[in-house]
Amino acid sequence: FTTFEKIKDVLWHVTLPAIVTGTIGMAQYMRQMRGEMIETLSQDYIRTARAKGLSNFQVIFGHAFGNAINPLVTLFGFSLAYLLAGSLIVEIVFAWPGMGRLTFDAVFAKDEPLVMASIVLLIGMLAIGNLVADLLLAAIDPRIRLE
Repeated sequence: FTTFEKIKDVLWHVTLPAIVTGTIGMAQYMRQMRGEMIETLSQDYIRTARAKGLSNFQVIFGHAFGNAINPLVTLFGFSLAYLLAGSLIVEIVFAWPGMGRLTFDAVFAKDEPLVMASIVLLIGMLAIGNLVADLLLAAIDPRIRLE
């Protein structure tokens, strides 16, 4: 294999697992966003924006979307840790070696150091996810300030 053929082969075989992993939480995100948008669109400042004569596009994307996306950013931060935990099923279905399968096999082999390392990695990913979510919220929401 040349380098280009190897990259092409890896991309070909990672496409379906990546699609499945990426769409696992999609329903949760859509339901959360729908609920937040419904709640946000019933607020007084949205009625005021409509009364001022703003178009529906300006009201939704200029005023409502920015406020409705805040809880979704926090939810996204938690999902970073679930990539490791939820990858087990994807790895089994697609026969893909990865951290989920490694941790699963380590539990049944009673390999305690590997299980502890996997848990530490999971906790680290959760902490990094929360940090990224907090930084994104600080960038998106003007009410949040970093000190």
